[in-house]
Amino acid sequence: MKIIGATCFALKIPFVEAFGHSASVRSRSDSVVLRLIAEDGTAGYGEGLPRPYVTGETVETCVDRIANCLWPAIADSDFGALEPGPDAVRTLEPVARTLPDGDDDGVVAWHAARAACELALLDVLLRRQKQSLGEILRPRRGSVTYSGVITSGSIDNAVRLARVCVEYGLQAVKVKIDGDDARDRVAAVRKAVGPSVSLRVDANCAYTPDEAVSTLEALAPFDVVCAEQPIPRGDPAVLANVRSRSPIPIMADESLVTTADAEALIQAGACDFFNLRVSKCGGLARTLEIARMADRAGVRLQLGCQVGESAILSAAGRHMAAHLDGVSFVEGSYGNMLLVEDVSEESVAFGQGGTAPLLGGPGLGVDVRDDVLRAHAESTTTLSAG
Repeated sequence: MKIIGATCFALKIPFVEAFGHSASVRSRSDSVVLRLIAEDGTAGYGEGLPRPYVTGETVETCVDRIANCLWPAIADSDFGALEPGPDAVRTLEPVARTLPDGDDDGVVAWHAARAACELALLDVLLRRQKQSLGEILRPRRGSVTYSGVITSGSIDNAVRLARVCVEYGLQAVKVKIDGDDARDRVAAVRKAVGPSVSLRVDANCAYTPDEAVSTLEALAPFDVVCAEQPIPRGDPAVLANVRSRSPIPIMADESLVTTADAEALIQAGACDFFNLRVSKCGGLARTLEIARMADRAGVRLQLGCQVGESAILSAAGRHMAAHLDGVSFVEGSYGNMLLVEDVSEESVAFGQGGTAPLLGGPGLGVDVRDDVLRAHAESTTTLSAG
């Protein structure tokens, strides 16, 4: 079976409210959606969120990578039916090996571009077979429970968002920190959510190693479960040194993009948690590979998200979260709580208590609206009209 049509949509869907952290403040989604058309007319959709401070990609370079490297490989391939079996990585392999890595061209990895292509291929192939991604990523739980995130900004705003999390009944919350007010900020959030809510912090590379240690020492009295990426990406030995001095367990995020990163972090004993993100890690197959490496090494997992994911990546994350055996925290699926308009017919937003149902429809399990893609596309690139 051949793929004969491909279109890239560079989306800029406005947010309901700006989302900020130390590396960026965003008021729109900045994502790339790829629509693929099979020779029988079936359409499939994938999404990647390129972030220069994570993978080194921009929206423009991501679209260019898809157009000039990944799409030609897809167009030249002939795809058979996917055959779900006991090993999800093996089932995903025919799609994963279609997508070349090529030269890095100065980026950390072309993973947002790769994720968009892998997800679109899986969506179109599974829709043709009238099968759900859940038949490959077989769920180990009957629903997925999400945690909340409190963005950077004033402490008063952090308290307001903490109270929203309480109203939603969320039992786990992450607080963005990025400066000298971290202690007061976390103290205020802890007071707002109470002692029973699991609290973690995320610095998004904001501190030097010594600053990170002193900041985390100040946060220790507030029962913080873990601290995500307190220092910039770099030598894993430096992060390992921070971990050895920190009273709070360390989670790697920007330091963890590739399987080689995962191996280096494990060898250095650099962290207690990995933060997996489907777009950051290059799609489902590579995310699963890293999750398995973590499991063998005794590293715990968070399944995170890129800020501004539409229903496409949210659906992929839902399937992954339901499938992973040992995931401590899950993020994402904000839907219209964050985006002024999501791209799917159905809502993917989590409900009270952070709970969300499994997705059982064909492909990724969401029906994408082309009219919404067109309405919010800053640019549309037709690679093949089909």
